[in-house]
Amino acid sequence: MAFEKLNNMPTSILVIVMFILASSPNLVFSSHNFPIAKRNCNDICGGIPIPFPFGTTSECYISQEFWVTCKHTATSGGPQKLFWWDTNIEITRISLDGQMTLLQSISRDCYNRNGSRSSPSITAWIKLTDYYFTVSNTANKFTIVGCDAYAFVSGERLGRNFTTGCTAMCSSEDDMTEGECTGVGCCQTPIPRDVWKIEVELKSYSNYTYVSDFNRCGYGFVAEESAFKFSKDNLTNLADVESIPMVVDWAIGNSTCQEAQRNATSYACISANSECYKPINSVGYRCRCEDGFEGNPYLAHGCIDIDECATKIGNNCTKNEYCNNTQGGYTCSCPKNYDGDGIGEDGCKLASKEQNMRVAFILIGTASGIIALLLAITLLYMELKRRSQRKTKQRFFLQNGGHVLQEKLARREASPEMVTIFSSSELEKATSNFGNSMIIGRGGFGTVYKGVLADRRIVAIKRSIRVDPTQIEQFINEVVVLSQINHRNVVRLLGCCLETDVPLLVYEFVTNGTLSSHLHNEAKARALDWSMRLKIAAETAGVLSYLHSSASTPIIHRDVKSDNILLDHTFTAKVSDFGASKLVPIDLVQPSTIVQGTFGYLDPEYMQTNQLTEKSDVYSFGVVLLELVTGRRALSFDRPVKEKNLANYFLSVLKQGLLFEIIDENIVGLGNREQIYAVCKLAKECLNVRGEDRPSMKEVAMELEGLILGGKHSWARSIENEEEMETLIGVRSSVGYDSICRDHIAMPNNGGR
Repeated sequence: MAFEKLNNMPTSILVIVMFILASSPNLVFSSHNFPIAKRNCNDICGGIPIPFPFGTTSECYISQEFWVTCKHTATSGGPQKLFWWDTNIEITRISLDGQMTLLQSISRDCYNRNGSRSSPSITAWIKLTDYYFTVSNTANKFTIVGCDAYAFVSGERLGRNFTTGCTAMCSSEDDMTEGECTGVGCCQTPIPRDVWKIEVELKSYSNYTYVSDFNRCGYGFVAEESAFKFSKDNLTNLADVESIPMVVDWAIGNSTCQEAQRNATSYACISANSECYKPINSVGYRCRCEDGFEGNPYLAHGCIDIDECATKIGNNCTKNEYCNNTQGGYTCSCPKNYDGDGIGEDGCKLASKEQNMRVAFILIGTASGIIALLLAITLLYMELKRRSQRKTKQRFFLQNGGHVLQEKLARREASPEMVTIFSSSELEKATSNFGNSMIIGRGGFGTVYKGVLADRRIVAIKRSIRVDPTQIEQFINEVVVLSQINHRNVVRLLGCCLETDVPLLVYEFVTNGTLSSHLHNEAKARALDWSMRLKIAAETAGVLSYLHSSASTPIIHRDVKSDNILLDHTFTAKVSDFGASKLVPIDLVQPSTIVQGTFGYLDPEYMQTNQLTEKSDVYSFGVVLLELVTGRRALSFDRPVKEKNLANYFLSVLKQGLLFEIIDENIVGLGNREQIYAVCKLAKECLNVRGEDRPSMKEVAMELEGLILGGKHSWARSIENEEEMETLIGVRSSVGYDSICRDHIAMPNNGGR
């Protein structure tokens, strides 16, 4: 990193530089007088201490793994710097607590306005030893920066490969928030423990063609979490940064303390008053000085006694006691004219009983006055707090559109029986003051709590994360419209509370959890047979068709997924979570919006154009159909690369004619093969890239209802013979179903999940 040009650097880069300088390890040992390296060994390089077991020569380090080199920079006469072995990996800190900070290079991927790559893509990687040194999973985060970027960090741990990833997207600089790295312009994710080899691979969805006006490069790196704080300027100024700090955990060997102590010749904790302990994030063992001692436990006589009496904060002797330093501790004793053993807060007391009584009276009088004053202050504070809370509730009520909602109810735009305005105290009592034990779900738009109202009704209360103040009128209209939806397959909105900083929505409580929790749990999935899944699909499609076509103002749900489909005790589907929904007046066509939704379900056409249509819900519903048929998650990083995105993998398998290889074994049977094929065919139509090529939700609902009622599917009738069907599923109809499953389909034991 070019730290020499500080005056020309942007603010965000200066923050990184200041962090490195502030955490420079020459401050770690400077306040102590104990040796850190072996005698006649170099113990500092460029201001960075080199504590044993590290060293620059074979006589100075404990083993080859702890070899470091001290050399000048490329510029003649430049400052000395410390490097890992004989590589160009620079070390900026070594701690006896078992951590070392390295400067790790940054991956980058840049493009021209026309989408062509402007320079070769740079992939960052580092390889440590498979023990002794591992990348710290507690101090580091995998980070990517960009508005059209996704990246994978892969490597090795515990003798196996691993891969994890992150996606950063945005369509405008205004989408991003300073300091937030949650997927909009910046994304962060943890890495697993025990990683000793990493490689960062950076890619782009659209070669930055849609955001080239303000962003043409993506950046990826594994770095110390506290060394990087996201700023909008990072979209451009990271081009000037070559490396960034990364923390490495180190330990001795791969033996336990007990195993290491049996071999006295190689045991590292050789100092008297030292002890061995097992690291939390590494294999092997580390050494430390016992309580009351400080120094380097890896050196003979490296742990020296701490003089607790040298400073008052090092001991708890009272002002009337003498402090006497001992090896590994200290004692307190009483001076003349005092009684006691010098132990404890009241160890030394005046010999005069009268003096003690006088002190007692003074203390009692002082304490009584203080108690009376505190009581008066407490009562005054409680009254002021009560008034402040009342004013705050009134301000939030007005800010959240409470009067507007009351006016609409007064004009009978909604019946008072259909929507209730709850007070904040009612809902606090219903949820035990919104305690963590009452949380039943979290999502991208808020947290859902279970509550019990005063009339014993069980409800679900959603606390939104945020509401745009400029769209309060639209929010109130949405509350009114949703409260009027009386559809058996929609979670009914009972009312709202507007006295809090963000509105609270109160829904009916659905007892049986989400569709996702049933599909992706082996025990529950076995109980969810094909007829139940087909019924759930038809009910969900009916709701979306109603919202698109029959509601007084058409509604686009915008976040259709299995997590937002609830099941009651009879396994009837209930569509929920309208926090991202969009009211679309009939005269408004294709509103342009910021892309919202859930990866794996998002309409690719919507992601590219920002044009929201009813067909966006159709695409998402197509992915839900695939979940019902395959039992797989819409997006899973646990699977091979080609299987991570369910929609893409399904289309690939369908094209190869191997459909039944991914069908959930819990639903296949002798009588439902054609129905399963018909639903897959319907899902394929819903997943068309172009929205205009997809069916409407009304058509989808009719197709599913037709399957339930026993009528033939329209697309199924278009197959003049079974050859196309047999090609798609990879079997011949002349073979019995049992033999198909046994000899041709090779169904996996876990049902394809």
